[in-house]
Amino acid sequence: MAGGGGAQKVDEFQPHPIKDQLPGVDFCVTSSPPWPEAILLGFQHFLVMLGTTVIIPTILVPLMGGGDVEKAEVIETLLFVAGINTLLQTVFGTRLPVVMGGSYAFIIPAVSIALSRRFSVYIDPHQRFKQSMRAIQGAVIVASFFQMILGFLGFVRIFGRFLSPLSAVPLVTLTGLGFFVFGFPQLANCVEVGLPALIILVFLSQYTMKLKLPIFHRFAVLFSVAIVWVYAEILTAAGAYDKRSPITQRSCRTDRSGLVSSARWIRVPYPFQWGRPDFNAGDAFSMMAAAFVAIVESTGTFIAASRYGSATPLPPSVLSRGIGWQGINTFLDGIFGTLTGSTASVENAGLLGLTHIGSRRVIQISAGFMLFFSVLGKFGAVLASIPLPIVAALFCVLYAYVASAGLGLLQFCNLNSYRSKFIVGFALFMGLSVPQYFNEYLATSGHGPVHTGSTWFNNIVQVIFSSPATVAIIIAFFLDLTVSRQHSATRRDSGRHWWAKFRNFDSDTRSEEFYSLPYNLNRHFPSV
Repeated sequence: MAGGGGAQKVDEFQPHPIKDQLPGVDFCVTSSPPWPEAILLGFQHFLVMLGTTVIIPTILVPLMGGGDVEKAEVIETLLFVAGINTLLQTVFGTRLPVVMGGSYAFIIPAVSIALSRRFSVYIDPHQRFKQSMRAIQGAVIVASFFQMILGFLGFVRIFGRFLSPLSAVPLVTLTGLGFFVFGFPQLANCVEVGLPALIILVFLSQYTMKLKLPIFHRFAVLFSVAIVWVYAEILTAAGAYDKRSPITQRSCRTDRSGLVSSARWIRVPYPFQWGRPDFNAGDAFSMMAAAFVAIVESTGTFIAASRYGSATPLPPSVLSRGIGWQGINTFLDGIFGTLTGSTASVENAGLLGLTHIGSRRVIQISAGFMLFFSVLGKFGAVLASIPLPIVAALFCVLYAYVASAGLGLLQFCNLNSYRSKFIVGFALFMGLSVPQYFNEYLATSGHGPVHTGSTWFNNIVQVIFSSPATVAIIIAFFLDLTVSRQHSATRRDSGRHWWAKFRNFDSDTRSEEFYSLPYNLNRHFPSV
């Protein structure tokens, strides 16, 4: 009896076993909840991706000379193309449950183009908007070929073969944490609306799970947005913000977006709707840097989505295939005119963790909602006019889930190794510190630390080093391949032996289950 009790006591102190697939997921990549629930979950994913869809045109369109009408048209276009791109990525790309939305990485080169002196000759604001749009379209189209080359020619696959869990930890963690500026700082612009949204979301998603009613945590986003949106409508109607500053009114009021009155009832976006794209070498190089950052951030999101979908680690060939299709996604962004390129949506990957549902079908249903509401402009504009502090409250939780997916990869590493501790800690610290320096310098000086006579070179450096995930993976990947690389023990500290069986697509039968192309296409294109 004493011996059995001692064994049980020892087991209590054993570390948790390593899991190739995340347990506790209710529906994995290849399974799906019942249709009514799947439709509601798809609508919830659509609601979450609206935040980024609205923020990017809101920043760029006024700088280009556009007004509310142009902003509504760009939002509809971005939403329409995101629906197409999401379907392409889930069917032919990585086949993971990821939403392909707009990327923040393209904002810096887009702003540089919009403020270029060559457009100051246009007096008419709408004409200036169209000319700026054409220049951005041309640069995005060229950048898309850069992504396709890296993906379809296998360069990303080479990177994936050398990627270890240790170097993936800073990448995925800062893919989530790197967007902290869109979290509480934006929420604080209207605390009386944003803070209740955050509290309600945390309560519904975490504290109601003991009630054995999954409806609350699965649809916590829908409940939170509905409750706080009605509350914000009441505050607006009651005149709570009538005498507040213009900035507060723009953040808190529900009637200041200008989208509903500017959007058409029905409008179908189409290629080259603003005219023939213009091509400029300097603009193209700047956009290529943004395309590189989008690849890095998408890689982190793909890894997080594979965990929350209870899939196995992503084979390098599948990652390369997904980046190639991301290049096609960016190409569609360029010919339609979305002002940005595509990336895997971080917030939607976080929603997979919040709902415990990583179903591919749910994401494809959300793509249907994107296409539907982008064509019916008035209805989509109503949803897109949700106050941004409410959206920021959602980001506080959803970005945190992606960051924790990165920290979860530490289970594959030897945390008792000083080498592992240094690489993870140094990459995380520099990944936050370096972009903070570049962004503060830009905010105070009006230009980045690198200020040469070549604008496109300045933009390349600013874009790359303003991305926490990009800085982190550059440092972690380099250190992991160079510090004590010759010793087999230190190579095992990185945890790469745990991912070795997933290096080749056909080495594990589960990889074929999750990532194989439909209609036997994988038989003909196994590494594409």
